[in-house]
Formats: sequence, C-alpha cells, structure tokens
Amino acid sequence: MKTYRLLYRTTFLLISGLLISCTDLDEQLRSELEQGVTNVSTADLLIGAYSALNTPYQQEQRWVLEEISTDAAMAPTRGGDWDDNGVHRAIHLHTWNADNSYMNGTFNNLLAAQFQASNVLRNEPTPQQAAEARFIRALSMYDVLNLWGVVPYRDDLEDYRKNPTTMQTQEAIDFIANELNAIMNDLPSGGEAYVANKNAARTLLMKLYLNKGTFLNRENPTFDAADMNQVITLANAVTASGEYSISAPGKYFDNFAPNNDVVSTENIFTLYNEFGVRGGSVDRTWNTIAHYNMTPGGWNGWCTLSDFYDLFDEGDERLGIAYDYPADTMDNPGNRRNVGFFVGQQYNLETDEPLMARNPSSQPLVFTPEVTLRTSGNTLETAGIRVMKYAFDYGVPSGQRNNDWVVFRYADVLLMQAEAILRGGNGSEADARALVNSIRENRSVEPLATLTLDNLLDERGRELYWEGWRRQDLIRFGKFLEPWQEKPTDAGPHTLVYPIPSQQIAVNPNLTQNPGY
Repeated sequence: MKTYRLLYRTTFLLISGLLISCTDLDEQLRSELEQGVTNVSTADLLIGAYSALNTPYQQEQRWVLEEISTDAAMAPTRGGDWDDNGVHRAIHLHTWNADNSYMNGTFNNLLAAQFQASNVLRNEPTPQQAAEARFIRALSMYDVLNLWGVVPYRDDLEDYRKNPTTMQTQEAIDFIANELNAIMNDLPSGGEAYVANKNAARTLLMKLYLNKGTFLNRENPTFDAADMNQVITLANAVTASGEYSISAPGKYFDNFAPNNDVVSTENIFTLYNEFGVRGGSVDRTWNTIAHYNMTPGGWNGWCTLSDFYDLFDEGDERLGIAYDYPADTMDNPGNRRNVGFFVGQQYNLETDEPLMARNPSSQPLVFTPEVTLRTSGNTLETAGIRVMKYAFDYGVPSGQRNNDWVVFRYADVLLMQAEAILRGGNGSEADARALVNSIRENRSVEPLATLTLDNLLDERGRELYWEGWRRQDLIRFGKFLEPWQEKPTDAGPHTLVYPIPSQQIAVNPNLTQNPGY
C-alpha cells in the first residue's frame, strides 16, 4: 500500500534540476544555488530525485527513443496530426539528427535526475537516503550510457561554472557497477517497489553486465562468460529473496493496474503515481493510442506493427483480455478487451455499441493491422493496432492516475538469466528454457520445445512489449540495423547510438559528437 513516507512537496526542484543541463542559466540563480540549499529537507530532495525520472520514463522521452525506433511501435503521421516536423518519422526510420527534440529532452532530463540525486548527497542524508539517491543516479547514468555511449558527469556541485566531465564507455560501466555494489547493504531488502531496494540494484547490475559487451562494441557485441555468470548470480539472489513470483494466469495486467502497488507480484522497481499527490504522465499510455470517440477520448496516434503483433500465439494472455479491476467503472457487457492490443471493431465499453470514426462519421472504428508511416484518406483514423498496457484508471475524475510506472519486474530478471545461460554462463539450454517456460505457462501459451537466441528475443518482445527495452534488445541481439515494416536497412552502424544533442555540444566543450553525425 502506498504510504506517506514519500509524500512531500518539491517545487524548488524544478529549478535545481536544470543545473545538470549544459544550457546557460541566469548568473543570479547560479549564485543562489552555489550557496547551498537550506530550506528544503533531505527527504524532499530525495523525492525530487525520484520524480525527475517521470518525464523521460513514463511513455515520453526515453520511452520514445527505446520503442518508436523499433519494430514494436510507430507514431504514424495522420494527415496533419502527429507530423511535428517529422520528428516521430525520423525516429522510426533511423534518420534522426542532433537537433531531434526527443533526444535533447531525454538527454537533459536524465542528467537532471543525475544532478538531483547528487544534490541529495551533499545535504546530510541518512545511509539509506544516500543509497537511494545513488541508485537513482546510477539508473539515469545507465540510460545515458545506453542511449549515447558516453555519460556527462558533474563531480563538483559547488562551482557550476565548471562543465561536466564526460565519462567514456568503460569508465561509465565501472562507475555504475562500483556505485551499485557500494550501496547494496544500505538499501532496503524489500517493501514498496517505488523505493529503491536491493533487488532493484541487482536488476540494474544484471542489465549492466548483460549489455557490457554491447556497450563496448555495439556492431559486434561480445559476451564474456564471467559477466554472464554475474547476471546469473544476481538473478538467483533476486529469486532467493522470496519477494516475487510470476503473475498467476489471468493476472499479467496486475503489474500495470491502477492498484499495481498492491496486487503485482512481479514489480521490483516502479515510479510512484498517486492522484492528488504526485507522479508522472501515465495518462499518455491511453491518450497516445486512443481514438477521439473512445472513452475517454484520446489523441488517435501511436500503434504497433502487424509483424510484431504476429509474434504472439492465439490465446496468449499478453495480447489482451477483459480485465476486471477495482478502478474499472465500465460495465463492459460484451466482455471486450480493455487492455492489451486493440484490433478490429471497437466498442463503447459501457453500452457495447460499435464505435464509429470521427471523419467520416459513417465509417466504423475498426483498427486495422495495415498501417503506413504516413496515413491518409479512409485509413487516417483507423490504421494501426493500438497498444494499451496500463489499465485505464476510471476511478480518478481527471489528472494524475494511480498506476505506478514499471521500470523493473521479475519476468525480465528470469529472461535475462536465461539469456546469460545461452550466451555462455553456467547452465544448460534446458535450464534456460525452463526459466522461459515458467513465464509462458502463466501466460496461457504452450511451452517452447527448444530455446534459441532468436526465439528468446521474440519472447522478450512478447513479455516486455512497450516497457522501454526493445531498442536495447534489438541492438544486443544484432537486429537493430536490419529492415522491418516501414523502416529500411540502416544507412550505417552509427545509428547504434544517438547523436549528442547539438544544443549540448554548443555549450559544453567536454562533449564530442558521436561518429557519423
């Protein structure tokens, strides 16, 4: 249950978070902040650090870079809607440049989280507060490394006239690993998933070791057996904690429900969302995909691609169900899907009347598997299968919804463990396959007879769709440069990292543009 341990106001932090950015700030503001913060408690500062993760993570900036750039998601231009000077098309086509607004926003906000976490450390935190702050900092640094291959880092928080230094790949890997190992004993063993904990640190370390060889050589990744055994050891520690189990059949969407802080058996680390208190834009999970005439109306935008949808077996619970949860006030007399993939005729979930499009209003609202990067005519409003992973919180009249945003969960731990075994860690193919099948049996699909890297990648797609890991997976499995629906073969391997935003390079001489941009 959510507690008031974390419910503090942090209005000051919107200003202090700007300091990690490389943009110019007013000199008076610099002077005030260099004198230190005296009117905000350490607990407030820590909440600000947690909250700084909301914008990049909750189906916004980082999420767009990780999902819209892949075969799992697309933001098609619908006539004049969703054009935005081609920013979404460029991400899906891998034709981005250093002026892409999503990249600049993600870069800024991940570094803002880094700053806010570091700021906690100079305000006399308790050992646990310091450990939580260092975890947040390590997580934000990990994602900058993941997306750009280097990590700007400000060691001196006293003199903001000094530009952040730039950690190269190996240095950043070592720093993050050392931080997570150093804080392990001071993190809580369990409790609320929205509080950094030992298993969250273990999961982040798993991702670091699993992707280490990829970060060092993205075009030709290597997987050291010692790193893979680290992944396996950490996974066994998460399992041995006894905190988690794979959701029972029919309960997959508990992990994403408005009360997921209570009912999920898988969530390891989440971002806190509570109506009337604080949180991020979890509403975007509905708004970006829902048609105007659905309840509530959305922005009629993003979708998945039919080839990705076809990875699923018929009857796979992850495709979607009529999910019954406390915040669902709709009668749903037709027992229609209200979570998962929306395809075909859509219905009013209160009356079960078929919905119609808006323009033309005579056209049934039938979401089609066929979709192009630019839609027009009769397909303008209906092209593309829509994806709704977070059950809509009808219990809140407006504003902040209560679904906590999932960053790490237990199914991912087991899938990473299986992959580490296949990539040379201790264990057999049968051991790895048993881990994967322990998930599949609770998703109402047949067990796999054999496990290969190819069908493991497919399984990660099915299990973790739209959770913000698809790009990283495709790169690690050597698939990111290949063509897929509405995307040709990449022009070159430079797209395996994003360009450092030009705004940042212009003001920080310690940043050098990534090759190829």
